Amino acid sequence: MITTDLAPGSPCWLDLGAPDVRAAAAFYGAVLGWEYESMGESEDFEGGMFKKDGKTVAGIGKLTEEGARSAWMIYYTVDDADATTQAVERAGGTVRVPPRDLDDWGRMAQYNDPLGGQFAVWQPGKNSGFELADEPGSLSWTELYTSDAAGAKEFYGGLFGWQYSDMELPGGGGAYTLITPAGLPEERMQGGLMELPEENLALASGRPYWHPVFNVTDCDAAVAKVTENGGSVQMGPEDAEGVGRLAVCLDPANADFVVLTPATPS
Repeated sequence: MITTDLAPGSPCWLDLGAPDVRAAAAFYGAVLGWEYESMGESEDFEGGMFKKDGKTVAGIGKLTEEGARSAWMIYYTVDDADATTQAVERAGGTVRVPPRDLDDWGRMAQYNDPLGGQFAVWQPGKNSGFELADEPGSLSWTELYTSDAAGAKEFYGGLFGWQYSDMELPGGGGAYTLITPAGLPEERMQGGLMELPEENLALASGRPYWHPVFNVTDCDAAVAKVTENGGSVQMGPEDAEGVGRLAVCLDPANADFVVLTPATPS
């Protein structure tokens, strides 16, 4: 369960790099009921915040990195972005964006894990992160697809102190690793990671990638909105026992995300 108390090592923010900010804002507005609040448009910058019911849920900015694909970037809370950066480098990761202050909001940095999976950290200042989580129209889970689950567990576990538990996937599909922040009980599970062959990671040219899972009240209705508004569906909708009804989707610029209607507790 992702919450807004933003314990160390838990997701606290996410933003989308989009080639067309206005088009992406319209798409996610239709699918997730988000409102877009621009923070300005210029030759050097275009972006803003997504809000749901008046609460900030995510950010968006114009994709400017040469050769980069449109994708969601997930940020994790840390006490010290500089110390985390040193730990990333010691563990074989690389620094994409060195630690830097965003006014007095906080301090951020972005990285690649040892196989190239992109992620980021946030050291809170006056801003801790998103204001809504685990509710319809907000982040409810994070997920990593990687070709080396054991290596990913070692890297991220060393970095964030994550606790892991493995569950067998139905039909002999291998193991799915559940992630819980350090020192928190299992009901605070925040995400998972799964090993896939490199050929199944074509979306990121064979590299690992994180994607967000968004809570929706009606998975099938959300999927209909995805396709009506120029997106596509990679998998589903389908029911996952004990999890809920979900679908893996792409927005019109091929940024991946999942929509999930959680199972009702029995």
